[in-house]
Amino acid sequence: MLIHVLIGTLGIAILSGILNAISSPSAHDSPSPSGTVTPAGNQEQQEIPTGVPSRFIACVTRDASAKRVKSALSSHISSIRILRNQNLKGVQEADVVILGCKPKNLKDGILREEGMRDALNGKLLISILAGTSVESVEENIYGSALSAAKDPIAEGRCRVVRVMPNTASLIRSSMTVIADSAPPLSPTQSTLVTWILSRIGRVVNLPPYMMDAATALCGSGPAFFALMLEAMADGAVAMGLPRAEAQTMAAQTMKGTAEMVLNGQHPALLREQVCTPGGCTAGGLQVLEDGKVRASVATGVRTASVAASRLGRGEQGVNGPR
Repeated sequence: MLIHVLIGTLGIAILSGILNAISSPSAHDSPSPSGTVTPAGNQEQQEIPTGVPSRFIACVTRDASAKRVKSALSSHISSIRILRNQNLKGVQEADVVILGCKPKNLKDGILREEGMRDALNGKLLISILAGTSVESVEENIYGSALSAAKDPIAEGRCRVVRVMPNTASLIRSSMTVIADSAPPLSPTQSTLVTWILSRIGRVVNLPPYMMDAATALCGSGPAFFALMLEAMADGAVAMGLPRAEAQTMAAQTMKGTAEMVLNGQHPALLREQVCTPGGCTAGGLQVLEDGKVRASVATGVRTASVAASRLGRGEQGVNGPR
């Protein structure tokens, strides 16, 4: 099987994760049909689809992008063919297409090239475009979205699946959301999509109307957490800790806390366990609450969610004055 990736920063991360997983299998988590994620043990315990990907095409528009792909994926370069401005050729040869460019590239006609409809016919198109619905992708390719009651393959179309991974794909620690499809994917398609994305981290399935919020939480989330991590390290440095040690300590503390939550600990209970009455943690938390950190973070996620939706509609300046 051959996968074609219309590459961007996130596309490189996903391709790197898949290639690393194929060359060095390790433990992962698999999705629960209920929309939650539960530990699944070794990768070998997961259902492995027939015809797993073994060859890849990365499509770029600039020489600089080609160099970036070669640099980021240097250890796997023998499995990748890089095409510049040859999207149609790549799609014609592929079995699965991952749309990993920026949303504006869709509006610019990246899938409206002559012959693209025929090249996509009957294939699986996995879209990671922020704020871009399945209907928007279909309208861009075919001029109209297909009724949920009709089978795209039977209608001579491709099957579009909307997903939202994040940049932690590069180290196979992504939180990826797959939008439920209507009509449902075939068992073979569903298994393949889940397999591909579970190679790069955890996977959860949610209804399409939740995807903009998922984009804000999971897609933008690494930047939000990085800001908080940096702020904690700054505070420690101000009190005398060396910068390198402070950053490592903050990162490991955040990672350990996240692992405890993933293992079933509720954040509120975890916070209470650490917060001794009259202690240093209680004093620090009071300052954070006075500074409206909780409200600011929640509002940041909400704002990013709205921005993702507007970007998907092709709007510009979505983060202008409010």
